[in-house]
Amino acid sequence: MVKPVSKSHAIKLRARAGVERLVLMTDSHRLPDPEAAIEQLPAGSIVILRDYEAPNRLALATSLRQVSRKAGCWFLVAGDAALARTVKADGIHLPEHMLRHKPLNLRGFSLVSAACHNRGALRRAGSLGVDLAIVSPVFPTESHPGASALGIHRLSRLISGQRIAVAALGGISTRTAGHLRALKLAAVAGISGIVDEAGG
Repeated sequence: MVKPVSKSHAIKLRARAGVERLVLMTDSHRLPDPEAAIEQLPAGSIVILRDYEAPNRLALATSLRQVSRKAGCWFLVAGDAALARTVKADGIHLPEHMLRHKPLNLRGFSLVSAACHNRGALRRAGSLGVDLAIVSPVFPTESHPGASALGIHRLSRLISGQRIAVAALGGISTRTAGHLRALKLAAVAGISGIVDEAGG
């Protein structure tokens, strides 16, 4: 359970990383109270509903859309354009495999993000008009234990020359965010680490 604390942690994280926005990814296991987490975000942050296996994803999306709007945050639905339109989400988040599905109907969305793990995915995202590429995992993360992390130097090489805005995901915390400042990213993304110092 995320404790109802002030927004100071999220604001400090954003400042340490030198980015304009934070991106909160939902995860029912690591973030069981997403509404409380959203309330801790600075206005202008982005909330992405993942939780693909939620038993009533429509109800969850409707609720989180309302909380996000009240908090002044963008709200995106991952992987389901129909659901995003039903709940009047601000946009959609594309898992990397969806970048290979052409044509994609992205009309009507104010913000489109996509998961990108390699240069090819970044190129496809750019060609589709995606607004924000979320690149991961940057640091070791609880979400994918044992997975090989990019690290700062590989991330820098991967995004070099890309025109699309980039957010870093994976192991982001105030302890690691300062290493990202020189990359001039658009955002940093995470689950519990975005709103809770103890998170990963």
